[in-house]
Amino acid sequence: MVRAFFGREESSLLLFLIAVIVIFSLLEPSFLKVTNAVNVIRQVSILAISAFGMTFAIISGGFDLSVGAVSALAGVVGSMVARDLGPGLGIPIGYTAGLLVGVGVGMVNGAIISLLKISPLITTLGTMTIVRGLAYILTGGVSLYGVPEQFQWLGRGYLIQTYLPIPVVVMIMVFVICYILLNRTTFGRYVYAIGGNEEAARLSGVNVRSMKLGIYTLVGVTAALSGVVLAARLGAGQAASNTGFELDVITAVVLGGVSMSGGEGRLEGTLIGVLIIGILANGLIMMDVAPYYQLVVKGFALLFAVGLDILRKRIK
Repeated sequence: MVRAFFGREESSLLLFLIAVIVIFSLLEPSFLKVTNAVNVIRQVSILAISAFGMTFAIISGGFDLSVGAVSALAGVVGSMVARDLGPGLGIPIGYTAGLLVGVGVGMVNGAIISLLKISPLITTLGTMTIVRGLAYILTGGVSLYGVPEQFQWLGRGYLIQTYLPIPVVVMIMVFVICYILLNRTTFGRYVYAIGGNEEAARLSGVNVRSMKLGIYTLVGVTAALSGVVLAARLGAGQAASNTGFELDVITAVVLGGVSMSGGEGRLEGTLIGVLIIGILANGLIMMDVAPYYQLVVKGFALLFAVGLDILRKRIK
């Protein structure tokens, strides 16, 4: 049954994930407590939502460094609108305003990359700086508190008592939508085609420009959604939130088996990559490892993920 859903590479990653869980459970007995498991899943849900969108970009041969800044600005805008409009209509309008930030930035990224032919690295590095600056301008460098409790439900609520957090429900919904989009639609097939050979895809009739616009818009929307969920959980919009988030997202996707050169990868692998990153972080925290050492571990995880990608290509 595992092989029916996961491929060979994903199955290997799943075994590695299980090994990590076993090691931490032996080193820290409280690691396997239900409360900690729920906390881990809720924590990784924010990373996973954005990583699912990033999977499309990396499979297509690109990536997006602006996701951390987009999530921060989306959280700020969503919190600001909800706070100013108050309970009632202010809640859905706040959520929508946050998501529109992602739509706007994603479309800008896609347009610059596809029309002006500027590399994803330069494009998204530029928009990352601009968007983060806008977040600081809107907040004045301070956290935006006073967000209605109804707005916070998206980040703090539960569907089944204390066992199924709303952010996890959102993560599952995004995964299902992205899975269908990637594996059951023409859009998904074109994403793989562009990543495999962009020129061949263009010559075969694929509208590469429109596809890139759609891909980066999707990345922007998922990044914005993760930012809105985080703001709801914090109960405030913070311009400094999710700093370095883009590296965690890219690490999780590449660790999950998605090739940095494009054309290869599965969403299931991304999910496992996210869980590995989240469980490593949680385990290190429970063992009282200083945050500085956690940064070192994340850096090694990124290098390991990229090295694994190169090794897979050489074996093939």
